Amino acid sequence: MKTQPTYSTNEAISGIAAFALQIAQGQIGQRETPTGSNRGEMVDEYLRSVGLSPGYAWCQAFVYWCFAEAAELMKTTNPVVRTAGVCDCWNKTRTRPDGFTTKWTSSEVIAKPSILCPGDQFIMALGKGTGHTGIVERIVTGTKGKPTFINTIEGNSNGMGSREGYAVVRQKRDINNKTILGYIRYR
Repeated sequence: MKTQPTYSTNEAISGIAAFALQIAQGQIGQRETPTGSNRGEMVDEYLRSVGLSPGYAWCQAFVYWCFAEAAELMKTTNPVVRTAGVCDCWNKTRTRPDGFTTKWTSSEVIAKPSILCPGDQFIMALGKGTGHTGIVERIVTGTKGKPTFINTIEGNSNGMGSREGYAVVRQKRDINNKTILGYIRYR
């Protein structure tokens, strides 16, 4: 039996989010082959997990795959909406009264940043139905004790933070970024 992973973060995490984050960390460095193709051994696997063939944008598929792997470890159901569409995931996700899925808008998190936790999925809406997503790894607190940045793990990104990148990478994103639509927590 696997034990719960531990992290050096601002908040303790548990459940499926803890395992999904650990799995995402293990994927850092996975790349498209060739670069810019939305293809590659693991990229193809991420896309297959949401029912797509190779060649599509894959950031949401990466998040889904991480939680699917975690669900398999825990012998439970993947709580993430099975889609490759970031905005589709946001629109179809519902907060559950049992607390196993919770959804907050960016303004709710900015007003009460203590609700943000490692393992949460962040959702960016970039216009015309496009978006980008990843998993929060760590919350970075500023000088006044309020979160100012999130460190994330993202698929289909690059060192510049692009939504059309070529690898699984760590990013640093401003919590006040106007393109962040919101956050989803799965437990």
